[in-house]
Amino acid sequence: MTCQSKTTTLSRRDFHRSLATLAAGAMAGGTATAAGKPLDKVRFGKTDLLVTRYSQGTAFREIPRNDNPQPRRVLHRCLDVGINFFDSAEAYSWGESEKLLGRVIKGRRDKVVICTKAAPSLAPAKDPKTNKFKLGQPVAFTRKVLAQKCEGSLRRLGTDHLDLFLLHDDDGKTPPAEIAESMDRLVQAGKVRYWGLSNFSAANVRRYASLPRQNSRSRVSGTEDYFHIAAGLRMPTDLLKVVGNAGLGILAFSPQDCGRLSPGRKENAAYGPLIDTLDEVAAELDTTRARVLIAWSLANPAVTSVLGGAESVAHVDDNIGGTHLQIPTELMARLSEASRAHTRRRRARAAGRSGK
Repeated sequence: MTCQSKTTTLSRRDFHRSLATLAAGAMAGGTATAAGKPLDKVRFGKTDLLVTRYSQGTAFREIPRNDNPQPRRVLHRCLDVGINFFDSAEAYSWGESEKLLGRVIKGRRDKVVICTKAAPSLAPAKDPKTNKFKLGQPVAFTRKVLAQKCEGSLRRLGTDHLDLFLLHDDDGKTPPAEIAESMDRLVQAGKVRYWGLSNFSAANVRRYASLPRQNSRSRVSGTEDYFHIAAGLRMPTDLLKVVGNAGLGILAFSPQDCGRLSPGRKENAAYGPLIDTLDEVAAELDTTRARVLIAWSLANPAVTSVLGGAESVAHVDDNIGGTHLQIPTELMARLSEASRAHTRRRRARAAGRSGK
């Protein structure tokens, strides 16, 4: 089942009518699908990849990133409720997350879309495989390095092709045209279907999107970037415009801001007013904070899918509910103003620390 990537906002009256309909048809056992229907899928940019609007990541924080019963339960639950979009990276415990994902999807490869990422570094010389993100000696994204990293990911994931192969960050050295040519070789070899970027500036994304098409060269297909209700200081204001204008897909990661917006976490004073607004809206809609956060991100027409980090079966079910939630117009406006106010407070605090 497909749908348009733009989420329509509702009046409060229409929202409550739709809520009643979903409640009447909800499946027993708390699964995230409504009335037994499969999850909606949208096209990732201009590719032929149809992906669910929630993607599950493997950069776990509180549970292991290796092949362990806890993360396996989470990933199997995702498959069971119809999530087909999964994200990993060689740098997540340096290969362990990719191995975990590969084992979980074994026998179901044709049912899922896999995104993984190549880091502009080697593995750390001594990596205790904790859940902390660590890089080793920097490397440039030469044709040889990208080919080696692709082969490593294919081997660990147990597959013969990657659906999306992203650069995890800019190496600061290699020209976009050279990288595009190297990526195109992987596409032409059948090892990568589409490629893209992650954590690149808006200006750099624009450079890649503007590269002239030569012969059958494949083009950049999308990005994975930090976009959520509290991301104002880190999210370049024009990146979503660049993505939208170029017709790229975007995987918006960390809807709960790396756990800072998660219920039960020790609250950072800077987040207090934003959290208060989130909880007021959630209470008014009789839903959860997690679902409001995911629905807010998906309401942006540039966003293809939200990349979440569920760490339990209950988290999976809760997060999926956010893909069905359409926030009424007036509540959406309240949330967006709270987001802007949060950014202003963070900017003022940062200026105060720097003495400006």
